[in-house]
Amino acid sequence: MPSYTYTCQERIHIITSRLKFDWGPVLNRFKPIHRRWRRFRHNLPFYISKLRLRLATVDNVPQLAALGLLVGLLAGGVIIGFRGLIDVAQSLFLNGDGTGSYASLPGIQRVALPTLAGLVIGLVWHFLPASARQVGVTHVLGRLAYHQARLPVLNAVIQFFAAGLAIVSGHSVGREGPGIHLGATSGSQLGQWLGLPSNSTRTLVACGVAAAIAAGFNTPLAGVIFAMEVVMMEYTITGFAPVILSSVSATALTRWVYGASPAFAVPALTMGSVLELPVVLGLGVGIGILAALFVRTVERSHHYSSYLPIWLRPTLAGLIVGLCALAFPQIMGVGYDTVSGALLGEMGLGALAGIAIVKLLTTSISIGLGVPGGLIGPTLVIGATAGGAIGLIAAEVLPGNVAPYGFYAMIGMGAMMGATLHAPLAALMALLELTANPNIILPGMLAVIGAGLVNGELFKCKPIYLTLLQSLGLDYRNDPVAQSLRRIGVVKVMNTQFTTAPQLLGLEEAKKIIKTKPEWIVVRGEHGPQSLLPAADLARQLQNPNNAIAAGNDKVVGLLDLLEIPAARQDLAHSHIQASLQDALDTLNQNKVDALYITHKAHSRTPRIYGVLTRKDIEQAYS
Repeated sequence: MPSYTYTCQERIHIITSRLKFDWGPVLNRFKPIHRRWRRFRHNLPFYISKLRLRLATVDNVPQLAALGLLVGLLAGGVIIGFRGLIDVAQSLFLNGDGTGSYASLPGIQRVALPTLAGLVIGLVWHFLPASARQVGVTHVLGRLAYHQARLPVLNAVIQFFAAGLAIVSGHSVGREGPGIHLGATSGSQLGQWLGLPSNSTRTLVACGVAAAIAAGFNTPLAGVIFAMEVVMMEYTITGFAPVILSSVSATALTRWVYGASPAFAVPALTMGSVLELPVVLGLGVGIGILAALFVRTVERSHHYSSYLPIWLRPTLAGLIVGLCALAFPQIMGVGYDTVSGALLGEMGLGALAGIAIVKLLTTSISIGLGVPGGLIGPTLVIGATAGGAIGLIAAEVLPGNVAPYGFYAMIGMGAMMGATLHAPLAALMALLELTANPNIILPGMLAVIGAGLVNGELFKCKPIYLTLLQSLGLDYRNDPVAQSLRRIGVVKVMNTQFTTAPQLLGLEEAKKIIKTKPEWIVVRGEHGPQSLLPAADLARQLQNPNNAIAAGNDKVVGLLDLLEIPAARQDLAHSHIQASLQDALDTLNQNKVDALYITHKAHSRTPRIYGVLTRKDIEQAYS
């Protein structure tokens, strides 16, 4: 029989008919999952509202802990990206070496590179609005104190690229300050996206700060202490749990990428004997003097540079760094290779002393002139080189068994960081984790406290970040009352036993309102809520047989003017439902009123009022 040849369409039909499959049972198995997903999506706003209510009080550890874990991953990813940008960019022109060895560059490039980068940053600053130029740890503290912990994304993006350019080009700044800003913004943005009250958003900002320090230095415990001691300036159980989880998750992520080795690989050096403790104390005194000089130079540089054009300031800072780098190229960039050289004893007395002084001046001038970089890394360089120089001098002057000067370089790192930031515990933890040397704890404690006392008590220097904040006309306001009020959201204290009514109200409508038994009446005027009226005063007025009250210029019988009847009215201002009690108290004081109405969108023309809050409510919540 002759064979039959199938056409292409027939072959496709045969294949598809054989592949036919009854998808009905499969789809039926997925229908319950789809229904659950639709139900979850429908109820998601309710779940988020319930979460906001839970996070408005101090009893919110489990929810904040879960969010802190997420913030750690977000901040850790951002820090990895920031660090990768710097490493890749440096490796392009430092002879394939991304560690910051600027000494390999010709002298003209050492001068031109930071100067041109400073000019680019200055021009960007010139065309940006003043609010977008605020970056760094000072910006984070300012937003915590005055803006309900809401950090904008734009400032973080500008910080990412501007600080990257400054560090790569060799400016005498570090990457920790920008990292703190980026980590804090990660936590703030998560809180804003979820619409959390500001007391919880503040904790998420602290989580981001801890994650940034932990990821940048591979120091999870120091990150936690730094966030609580330097940024939040308080220790609470509610804050510790989420901050610790955030630091752990960020460290785990960065160790997965970069490994678990400490930042500085040094031998386990220790003191020769306890007779060296006077030398350690003398080191603390010397470092305290350097810390005071650092803070004062930053303060003066910021003050005098305010008279210069904004574009000229970072350009001038770059030129100063470039000229100083002709003699000491080690001052350029982050400087961790210089710290390693000091810890390993690879540098002479002249180099150690010269780098310490020049690094101190160039970094303080750069920070004062507004270069978008950090100062924690440079303080480690200054402390390590100054401590190493003191150790070398002690070895020459004192007979007997004196520890290698790398030991004193380690102590100097912690002393300089602790004195400059007024954060002794964070400095000790960082010192321990950076060197993985437990022998450093006892002498480190003595040196850190000695440096802190000299800097703070003898020279009356404030923490460097608060000094910069006050130079902008701001203050962190960290008294015990403010700390307590920041932990509670207005949604937890506000009074929901209220109703709203127009200024002119009919007698029958007034009686209906009183029957609902409200405690307060929000009186709406021409421009929105205007006054808060006790409902008891309206009830008392309804018992008055003379209910003819002036409305405009005429007597309108049967109408009550709620702004004219005898009552203990309170003027109103508005506050956001995400505000803390401290934010609410600030709003009361700024508007010179005694009551607030709480809305979700404070600037809406017809806002939905969720509750009312009086000054007396805040006082009772605090007491």
